[in-house]
Amino acid sequence: MALLPRNEHFYQLFLDHIDKSVQAAGVLAEAVDKGNGQLDAAAAKISKLEQEGDEIIHEIYVRLNRTFITPLDPEDIHSLSSSLDDVLDGIEECIHRIVAYQIQIIPPPMVELCRIILRCGRTLERAFTALSRNASLTEDCIEVNRLEQTADDVGREAVSLLFSTERDCIRLIKLKEIYDLLESTVDHCEDVADALQNVIVKNS
Repeated sequence: MALLPRNEHFYQLFLDHIDKSVQAAGVLAEAVDKGNGQLDAAAAKISKLEQEGDEIIHEIYVRLNRTFITPLDPEDIHSLSSSLDDVLDGIEECIHRIVAYQIQIIPPPMVELCRIILRCGRTLERAFTALSRNASLTEDCIEVNRLEQTADDVGREAVSLLFSTERDCIRLIKLKEIYDLLESTVDHCEDVADALQNVIVKNS
């Protein structure tokens, strides 16, 4: 028996949006890996993806207001949309802060956190694909939770190392703030996974 009634419009819009997040996370991860020369161009690409993502969220809300019977509870559609929007906004804020603060040398833990964001995005993409097919997505949600814990560990260790080795107070403040933003973006990914799990519980 199908878990959820079919409605391709909302499912496809979710998939379209998470695709933008995966693209943006990929651009971010590649840019920090290659270094400062890639960051300005990456910021422009991510800004464009974020604007496209906003248009998709707007379309979801328009359809939500016009659809009498939705495939999910309206509050769940709103929760998923809001959480997805936070992920893409977070990615954009991370790259713009790195550029604005002129971080010339990207620390390895920062690169690792960006890779974790990309892995979260790809995992969420699988989860939304499963949702659209009425397939199980529990393992994908668990994986996002695991990645969030990994990001916490990486972030804590990075900040600890930062305070014990960095002698430039301004650079310390800049890097600490970027680490916090990266971890917050991973947290937003976990919020999406939690919203998905809530949908499954309510419809099981």
